[in-house]
Amino acid sequence: MTVIQAGPCTVVQAKTTASDGYTAVQLGFGEKKAQRATKAFRTHCLKAGKGIFGVLREFRVAEGEAFTVGQEVSLEGIFKVGDSVDVTGTTKGRGYTGVIKRHGFGGFPGSHGTHEYFRHGGSIGNRSYPGRVFKGKRMAGQYGNELNSTQNLEVIAVRPAEHLLLVRGAVAGARNGIVLIQPAVKERPRG
Repeated sequence: MTVIQAGPCTVVQAKTTASDGYTAVQLGFGEKKAQRATKAFRTHCLKAGKGIFGVLREFRVAEGEAFTVGQEVSLEGIFKVGDSVDVTGTTKGRGYTGVIKRHGFGGFPGSHGTHEYFRHGGSIGNRSYPGRVFKGKRMAGQYGNELNSTQNLEVIAVRPAEHLLLVRGAVAGARNGIVLIQPAVKERPRG
């Protein structure tokens, strides 16, 4: 089970079809020091009257839903026990890694003549044909620190007073990382 602090979230901007061409709400979460934000970002956040936010995210809403700037959005009306949600987060960065750690390659034998070539990737292509290395060839490089979505996590409990959402399963990212929670896109029946 993963415990996610999903709030308090404040409405920073309410977009309407008349002014913006679509209906959406922009929510602010967390805190940021004033000197670490640009003047434009500070001015935009201060319209809500709740300080400067660490994260701003926009969510589409139905045409009839009305939100006012400065309003706090609670978990009660959004998620309930048994719902399926998709959680998107940034995976832990593991730096520049080799093919064994990054792609699970087997490596070379520990004996029988192998010399200083135990954890290499091996051949990457042929000579005259195709005469190049195919795109997407699995090689050493940056591993982790990328966006990852975990789909169809079941909501175990909702605690609106503490702004906590408890989901069954693991979520991408380190502790205290920022995640995005949305209703499941490809919901599967549980059984």
